[in-house]
Amino acid sequence: MKRRKPFNLLLIEDNPGDVRLTKEAFKEGNISIDLSVVMDGVEAIQYLRKQAPFEEVETPDLILLDLNLPKKDGREVLKDIKEDPVLRRIPVVVLTTSNAESDILKSYNLYANCYINKPVDFDSFFNVIKRIEEFWLSTVMLPTYIP
Repeated sequence: MKRRKPFNLLLIEDNPGDVRLTKEAFKEGNISIDLSVVMDGVEAIQYLRKQAPFEEVETPDLILLDLNLPKKDGREVLKDIKEDPVLRRIPVVVLTTSNAESDILKSYNLYANCYINKPVDFDSFFNVIKRIEEFWLSTVMLPTYIP
């Protein structure tokens, strides 16, 4: 079944360089994507709950979440998402520089859908974003409506 509207992705990332690289990588893809960005954990929860100033945003089809965020870290954001009966249906891809076993375990214990170590060099980072696009937006069946 062909999707008619663009995928709505929410990138929760505080590093402007990683935001720029992610946008560039998705631009190169073959899939229509609306990418929204929030730069801290408090703003992420406001966005997802459609609280001011985000009352008019669409619910994302997929969330890319960094763990190391200001105001409210990614672990707390993940916990809030997965404890919410509506938001928990949105797949969350943890995309972070941490390769600590404790972060990996905690993320999966909080029901992350997958955990990816963010590469530091451009080509590897670009390839990771392409793989996310291929798997999560081309292979996986995602619901087309999440209230």
